[in-house]
Amino acid sequence: MMTYKYYFTLSVFFFLNIFSGVAQNSMEAGFQLLEKGQFAAAGIFFESYLKSDPENKTAQICYGRAIGLSGEPQKAIALFATMLETYPEDFEIQINYNESLLWDKQYEKAKPLYADLVADYPNNFGAVLGYANTLSNLKEYKEALLWVDKALSIQPKNESATISKKYMRLGYANQFVNQQLYDQGKQLLKDIFWDFPEDKDALLNLANVYLISKEVDSAKTTYLRYATSPKDSITALNGISLAAHIGEKDKKALHIARIAKSKVLKLKDPELTERTYDRYVQALIWNRKFKTAQEQIDSLESTNPQRKWILALKATLGLYTSNTKISIESYDAILTQDSTSFDGNLGKANALFAADQIENAYHAAFKTLEIYKNQKDAMGFIEKLNLMHTPNIEEHAAYTFDNGNNIAFYTNTKVDVSFSTKFRTTFSYLYRTTENTVTLNKANSHVLLAGLEYKLLPKTTLKTIFGLNNSRFMTTAYTQPVLDIKLQMQPYKLQNLNLGYQREVQNFNADLIEREIVMNHYSLDYNLGTNFNLGWYTQLMHTQQTDTNTRNLIFTSLYYTLLRKPTLKTGVNFQYITFKDQIPTIYFSPDQYKAIEIFIDVRGKFSKKTNFMASAATGFQQVEQDPQTAIFRTEASLQHQISKRLSANLYGKYSNIASATAAGFEFTELGVKLKWLLTKKPIFHTKLEE
Repeated sequence: MMTYKYYFTLSVFFFLNIFSGVAQNSMEAGFQLLEKGQFAAAGIFFESYLKSDPENKTAQICYGRAIGLSGEPQKAIALFATMLETYPEDFEIQINYNESLLWDKQYEKAKPLYADLVADYPNNFGAVLGYANTLSNLKEYKEALLWVDKALSIQPKNESATISKKYMRLGYANQFVNQQLYDQGKQLLKDIFWDFPEDKDALLNLANVYLISKEVDSAKTTYLRYATSPKDSITALNGISLAAHIGEKDKKALHIARIAKSKVLKLKDPELTERTYDRYVQALIWNRKFKTAQEQIDSLESTNPQRKWILALKATLGLYTSNTKISIESYDAILTQDSTSFDGNLGKANALFAADQIENAYHAAFKTLEIYKNQKDAMGFIEKLNLMHTPNIEEHAAYTFDNGNNIAFYTNTKVDVSFSTKFRTTFSYLYRTTENTVTLNKANSHVLLAGLEYKLLPKTTLKTIFGLNNSRFMTTAYTQPVLDIKLQMQPYKLQNLNLGYQREVQNFNADLIEREIVMNHYSLDYNLGTNFNLGWYTQLMHTQQTDTNTRNLIFTSLYYTLLRKPTLKTGVNFQYITFKDQIPTIYFSPDQYKAIEIFIDVRGKFSKKTNFMASAATGFQQVEQDPQTAIFRTEASLQHQISKRLSANLYGKYSNIASATAAGFEFTELGVKLKWLLTKKPIFHTKLEE
């Protein structure tokens, strides 16, 4: 924005020189100093001149301009205001007084004065251009462009006005982009090329809009247009690397960043070198080359301690490696240096979210929006948090059948209400009816549950569900209490530990419902993640049943992430089950059961609103000393966001792994889930904004 003001300053001076008709050789040296932009020296010159001729109006105006443009706008305002008392209708003094208000950023005060001036002098180029620039500084770009066009109609192709128009278009385009009106923003930027073909500012801004709207091919093409010199080529490579990342081609992004890094050292441009190394380390992080990224950050920090861009890299690496403490500390250090930093404010919000400090994350995001109104990423972040806490109702309906001639249908309605970021409640009602098509035995269950969930500490949550299970078999019925208590923790980075107790009634089929078997499960789940794509999950469970039988189960899975987008995992599962008593005529209860399988799991997006999931596993199972048999199971689902508040999920699964009933068992389930957000925002959202 400073460039067009500078040209405007010169244009008014030229106007002043011509209008005054003064060709005094004694002031020529001062005029030359003003023309060259040597305002401090001009101020000294005219101050000295006024000692010998204190009433010279031209010298006073030139002195006012000199001191105002050399950093003392308030002194210039006072001088011109005093002169207006002597010459109240003098146009030269009026226009210089108005302009001095712009130097002091008093745009609101200048606006009505310029409006009066152009009403009196509608064909005066300096007044019209001054009004246009005042409107532009107030970000009233639409009106500003109309007035700058009027100025250009007075003086066609005037350089100052043309440059002002360029910056007005840049500012107006930025407004459209912030409102996510990308097409309008792009058109304004393209219009700049009429006056300034292949203008560098316009190209960079246009490429940035393409990145924001994820038009990566157009962004790349625009950066290639920008690359007309060695220096600009490196800037373009940095942009193309980011475009590759947005296009989910991180390996390509790193390759391009390495090329830029190798080229930038030859130019000896410190600022460009920083930007290039910044992109290179980012690309290392995107590709999960965390050790190399840490080495680069340490090397950069040793010579550039506490630089904001290096702190941002440390914070980003911390987020990718789940070291949220480092991330928060780094963003705090950035904000200490610059409290309005966008990266610092929104970055801290993301780090607090990763650290499970949800309320603090909300506040950091709202603070970002206070500084950067309607900023897309900040609004998207808040919307993500809102979706996690907005009251909702979910309907789950499914139909199952197996090779034991059992069929079942069930529907579960669940309401979830969050009263704060720490406390939520759930209410659910499940109805299940099951029938054996051979024996014609029928049964149904009604399960009514209420749940309370409270976050004791960040990453430590206590969940409690309690209710009643009413089951009916033919002419008999019974009601049993049910309970599910779980303590979910993340004791260390990349580790999850769950301790649980569950009391449930066996309701798999009609025969088991008839026997009123209540199971008390005591469980421990542990998952260990790593930063090198390997993970290990283990579940231990001990079950005591009301028929005096007990069961012990161990399940462990070693898995590896092959791809991130879409997420592709593969691994090996092992399961071991043992029962104290063997009651094969009633339910599957071997002394020993072992199963080992390999699996593959893929999750991703078909489009912005449609997600998919598919998994398959195959291997062998062995019941006691019987021969091994092959097992196979598969599951697939398709989820679609119908509207902002309504989503649907269709799924199906098949398994022939031994179950609660028998080995050689085959089971199929088909289902649908519908989720509806009951309100537009969490019920505590307004309180957070205060």
